[in-house]
Amino acid sequence: MTELRIKPLGDTALRITLGDGIDPAVNRRVRAACADLERAALPGVVEWVPSYTAVTVYYKPHVVRFRALCLAVEKAIASENDLPVPEGRLVTLPVLYGGERGPDLEFVARHHQLSLSDVIRLHSEPEYLVYMIGFAPGYPYLGGLSERLATPRLEKPRLSVPKGSVGIGGSQTGVYSVDSPGGWRLIGWTPVSLYDPRKDRPTLLEAGDRVRFRPATAEECAGLAAKEAAR
Repeated sequence: MTELRIKPLGDTALRITLGDGIDPAVNRRVRAACADLERAALPGVVEWVPSYTAVTVYYKPHVVRFRALCLAVEKAIASENDLPVPEGRLVTLPVLYGGERGPDLEFVARHHQLSLSDVIRLHSEPEYLVYMIGFAPGYPYLGGLSERLATPRLEKPRLSVPKGSVGIGGSQTGVYSVDSPGGWRLIGWTPVSLYDPRKDRPTLLEAGDRVRFRPATAEECAGLAAKEAAR
């Protein structure tokens, strides 16, 4: 495993850096470190949060001191302790592209001199990797967007973006898990809920999962939305 870089993050957290850049290999190291922390169950540790290149560990300083925790973390995720990281789940999301639900689809097409069908095809062809969850509960940051679709964010973010909106922001794509402000280019909408606090597992996706977008009709999405609302 790449040499660990551990630094304090305030007085109740530390940051374990495992690589640089948005890269599947780095993501795998991040997920492996989280699995090792899960198995180690270190005293004083409250939770850990994976990101693109690092894991932030929150702890109780009255239970474990920073230096002692650093040594325990290094031991827990040492290379000799490495175990295979389970493959994430593959989740397919039906998407209604364009129209009122995807008001920026035409802009993306014009920006790249593509047809609407080309944008939909290029967006729905890849299998995306969930690098991390952030910004809002259940919001997935996905890697694997075609370079031909990389599009600048809005100059002025929208004050309200409906949950389920599928957007492009720079070289990334993602799905808004809750109603929130946002500046990504909206190209479609999925009726599948990515976050439901009433469930035992409130978020649909987690780091390491894979996502595919499947073009769907308005009728299909309306039916799925009705089923979601009835649960």
